Amino acid sequence: MVDGEDWTMASEQNKTLEALQTAIQMEIDGKAFYLKASRETTNEMGRKLLESLASEEDMHRKKFNEIYEAVRNKKDWPVSDFTPDGGKTLRTVFAGALEKFDSNVKAPESELEAVQTAMDMENKSFDFYNMQAKNASGDVERNFYKMVAAEEQEHHIVLLDYYEYLKDPAGWFASKERSSLDGGR
Repeated sequence: MVDGEDWTMASEQNKTLEALQTAIQMEIDGKAFYLKASRETTNEMGRKLLESLASEEDMHRKKFNEIYEAVRNKKDWPVSDFTPDGGKTLRTVFAGALEKFDSNVKAPESELEAVQTAMDMENKSFDFYNMQAKNASGDVERNFYKMVAAEEQEHHIVLLDYYEYLKDPAGWFASKERSSLDGGR
């Protein structure tokens, strides 16, 4: 017979492993979506952005896999060396766009829908990771989930920027040019 404390610990570990499996699947699905969308886009900047997002989703998946194995084997959440760059990598795509501005970009409706779907996915990931952070049993786990949630939020912001560019390239460029002229205000 298992005593109450052992059962509680096993139950807690199972909940943690289930959440990690969900996170791994979300990252796999995200990568697959971004790779498919990158092959279908007609926009070079979009292709690079979507490929970068696929790469970041794969990096997340690898970290979640490492944590899953550690929790499964050691029954303890490991300290992770995961340090997001705050979207710097993704934003370089837009820096290049400012240099090669094309006001004649005409995004097909399917591309706008794909970006909208991607933003929705990032919001769901953000919500899931925030919930996991709130339910975390320790600071290391909580901080990891908060970092991943923040990165998913940054993905959403970059996608929104791209969406605005696709909808109105001239307006997008004017707003970017204005914010660089007035110091970002």
